[in-house]
Amino acid sequence: MSRIDDILVVGVGGQGIILATDVIAEVFLRAGHDAKKSEVHGMAQRGGSVESHVRRGEEVHSPLISPGAVQVLVAMEGLEALRYAHMVSRGGIILYDPLEIPPLAVATGQSQYPEDLSERLSLYSAKVYPVPAFALASELGNTRTQNAVLIGALASLMEIPDTLWREVLSRRVPARAVDVNQEAFALGSKAIVRGS
Repeated sequence: MSRIDDILVVGVGGQGIILATDVIAEVFLRAGHDAKKSEVHGMAQRGGSVESHVRRGEEVHSPLISPGAVQVLVAMEGLEALRYAHMVSRGGIILYDPLEIPPLAVATGQSQYPEDLSERLSLYSAKVYPVPAFALASELGNTRTQNAVLIGALASLMEIPDTLWREVLSRRVPARAVDVNQEAFALGSKAIVRGS
């Protein structure tokens, strides 16, 4: 696998996007790389779109990733994956939760949620992996671990050992939630079907 340096995490407010990028950035730093992150909250408190960039390298000058340069797009909601798919590089990867959280325009009947989401995403990347993170987190009895499922899926694509990911995740979540987040991470690390 080629090295992944530029990751964009997107979703809607309240899905744990900032925590996910905090974990990714700390993993990069503890693996000995320079890393920077930046987030755009928008209307996050009202369920609006949230994007967070994470970059690593020998020396990172800007935390923002240019359109067309994202190596992995991690989306915690289907429509948010489509909203940011243009950011993905040629040969890039899209990991997305097919969860549907209708935006206001859909909820009020002004527009429709796209039924052909997977096909649309495949126009931007040949490597599109649906990861049912919210559903897996629900099976664990804690939907707040959706982000840990997607972190596990991301970690399975990278050269950094799982032990470091797990250690950083445990440091970043409340003590009472460590075990369930570790279970969620494990489910995510097995969620991607290779060769699809």
